[in-house]
Amino acid sequence: MERETIHSLRKQLKKNLSKHRYEHTLGVAYTAACLAMRYGADIYKAEVAGLLHDCAKEYTTEELRKMAGDDYVSEKTLHAVCAPIVAEEKYGIKDQEILSAVRWHTTGKANMALLDKIIFVADFIEPARKMITILPDIRRLAFEDLTYSVYKISKETIPYILMMKLPMDKNTVECYEWLKENGIHDKD
Repeated sequence: MERETIHSLRKQLKKNLSKHRYEHTLGVAYTAACLAMRYGADIYKAEVAGLLHDCAKEYTTEELRKMAGDDYVSEKTLHAVCAPIVAEEKYGIKDQEILSAVRWHTTGKANMALLDKIIFVADFIEPARKMITILPDIRRLAFEDLTYSVYKISKETIPYILMMKLPMDKNTVECYEWLKENGIHDKD
């Protein structure tokens, strides 16, 4: 039954996403399943969350704003706010762990659950991700210390957002601060 659900989701997403977005989605799903195996998480849930993390990405900004209401800061993160809604209404996913991971894949949040961290990191390190300076290190770290990987990604994301003069989502800052308050910090 689980494999049938995965195959059904892939077929639907292939129709609903651009080729580029669909390839990215497959990469995130694959990476999430690998991380789930490494950390003892539910592989099926990780793969489903990976497949659906960007299921709202192809909607127009107007459609997303209407769906999200006042629950967004930036157009860059708007798809993440709406993805759990689309995952539930369009793809029939009811599992709250999956929906949470889909919701927090872009910004992170304080006190992330294991599946939340897996999708957050998988989205950043998937095989087709555009190469940035820290990517090789994060790819290695992801299989050594998942929480530290979330910290490093958050730490790099905040200055980037500020440099680009984009609106800062409070959840990104709260994620980073929560990790520091809980003893996660640079190891060097």
